[in-house]
Amino acid sequence: MKKYISRFHYLTQDVPGFSHLELATAACEAGAKWIQYRSKNKTDKTAWLEEAAGLEAICDDWGTTLIICSSVEICLELAEAQGVHLERGDMPVKEARRLLGDDKTIGGSAHTLEDILAAHDAGADYVGLGPHKPTQTIRHSNDFLGAADYLRIAEELQKRNVDIPVIAAGGIKIGDVDGLMKTGIAGVAVSSAVNLSENPGAAYREFYKKLS
Repeated sequence: MKKYISRFHYLTQDVPGFSHLELATAACEAGAKWIQYRSKNKTDKTAWLEEAAGLEAICDDWGTTLIICSSVEICLELAEAQGVHLERGDMPVKEARRLLGDDKTIGGSAHTLEDILAAHDAGADYVGLGPHKPTQTIRHSNDFLGAADYLRIAEELQKRNVDIPVIAAGGIKIGDVDGLMKTGIAGVAVSSAVNLSENPGAAYREFYKKLS
């Protein structure tokens, strides 16, 4: 089943000064079609679920796709959440597919061509490939992937007739977008470049214009 995968994956995050709901609202007002709820500071499931439900209501009002990061359990609790994104160390994609069924969107995280092929074979609908640069949200130990790496991987997938959207991720700034999109990838994922700006709505709008 071919599912909608946006060119612009916007991720909320735990930042001082803005709640996840405020960040999501600003993004929706700026035109967001895809929001990934990513909170790594929540230890209480009830608080996590309440916040996710708040994002669900916002995204439902705006007709925006909501993806839950790392928690199949939270996704199952929310009728209007469209799916999950699974990072390395989370539940395996194959198990998530078994629990969520075919209708939900499942994304996986990858650093290599082999990671992408494994995610594809397990039933992922898309992969986030990175990191492109140092990131505020994850301390990566992997080597960074430049535009040449994305191009090489995109070409190899094409040679193998593997059809899975690849989303560049990790430390991406507005000046990186044009070069990355020329490599043949399907889109980019952005968090800190929007969330750590003085005006997240305006920062989101810049990326939105680039990717529309």
